This record gives sequence, C-alpha cells and structure tokens, in this order.
Amino acid sequence: MKLDIKEIDIKNLPSHIVIIMDGNGRWAKKNKLDRISGHRQGMKSVKSIITESRKIGIKYLTLYAFSAQNWNRPRPEVNALMELLQFYLIEEGKTLVEKDIRLNAIGRLNSLPKNAYEVLTETMNLTKNCSGMTLTLALSYGGREEIIDAVKQISNLTNISSSDIDEEFFSKFLYTSDIPDPDLLIRTSGEHRISNLLLWQLAYTEIYFTKTLWPDFRKRHLLKAISNYQSRERRFGLTGEQLKKREIL
Repeated sequence: MKLDIKEIDIKNLPSHIVIIMDGNGRWAKKNKLDRISGHRQGMKSVKSIITESRKIGIKYLTLYAFSAQNWNRPRPEVNALMELLQFYLIEEGKTLVEKDIRLNAIGRLNSLPKNAYEVLTETMNLTKNCSGMTLTLALSYGGREEIIDAVKQISNLTNISSSDIDEEFFSKFLYTSDIPDPDLLIRTSGEHRISNLLLWQLAYTEIYFTKTLWPDFRKRHLLKAISNYQSRERRFGLTGEQLKKREIL
C-alpha cells in the first residue's frame, strides 16, 4: 500500500521519530555485494529520510548510526563506517543549514576517531542556529552506558540527597536532556528488539517494525510508519475513558 502525504494527519505527527537503521549487511548479501557496499547504499536512505522528515514537519529525528557494541565489528568495516560518517558530514553540512536542520550527536563521542570527531563537531557548530528540525546521530551509543554515565555525574555532585532525585532530575543528566522523549521508534529489517537504544527514553514510545531493509527504506515506508502511529491510542498508563474526559476538558 502506497501512501501520499495528503493521507497523513499533519496535525497529529510524531514530534520525535527514532530509527534503528538495520539491514545494510543483509541487503548487500541479497545483492551479492560486500557489507561496505550495503552501508554505502544505506546512506542514500539516510539522505532521503532526513529530507522527507523535514518536508513533512518532523521536529526531531534520531538515527541510530553506530552503537557502542559496533566497535567489536571487523576493523575494515568499522573504518569504512567512520569514513562514511565523515563523507556525509562534509558533503551535507551546507545542505543541513539550507534546510534549517540542526545537527546533534549523542553517545560516548570521545571514542570516535579524531578526524571523525572533529568533522562532527564542526558540522554541529555550523548548524547550531538552525531550528527547523533537530537531527540527532547516536554514535558510539549505548543505553546502558548512557544511564551509567548519568549516575556517575550525579554521584559527583555535592549536597544532593536521595529525595532530590526523581525522573525529571535524572533526565537532566542523560545525553538527550535537551530533546523530548521519542514518540515513534521505527526498526527496519524485521528484527524485533531495541538493541540497547534509549532505554530510559523509550518508556512510552510507540514501536513500529518493518521487514524492509534499511537501504530500501524510502518516503513511502516512512509515511506508512507514521500512518500506523496515527492509528494508535497513546494512553501513557491511563484508560481510554480517562483520555476522552481529558479531551472534553
């Protein structure tokens, strides 16, 4: 089923979409290519989905680009991924500014190679005044690692008692302290897991799984995920009746 933007309720868009971009390797194997070719093809989807998300009116888009565990992959593949990251940032920096997209990054960024880290920092500075959409790249990221890093920061504070710590307080020490929790998580390739992504922030996120491999993911797939999201009732622990009463009030 192909959807058109006219079939999406623009007034009910998810504010923050997160995508686990999975399936580059399987796409390459399916097409009898090496894994790195799959990652290169996946970059076309990255560009397409960023562009379409901006056009639709998504305010926050987060892409799970490289996990903390991905460092354990074969060195040639890791090196290729870091080179692709640098290539994208260098190629698309000015385009992000033109499209009013602010680049953000979360994770243990100091683990990135020096060149990749420098280009990432330069691009974030270049786009820091953009406000149309915030694009967040999760790089060297792990949800458990993020929570541990937050606890370490809190443990170094003075004059803090256990009674001071609640959800709002704790959230201020997460990598995502300046962006809202996700409304919709999309995972491509047919896998049904969140792979250590945003463990705290995904508490009430709607999750959409698709068998489409990431290199094949385009506008029509994004619209289908948003349409599915819009068909759901988000209750946040309440009953449907309670929600209806709130709408009346």
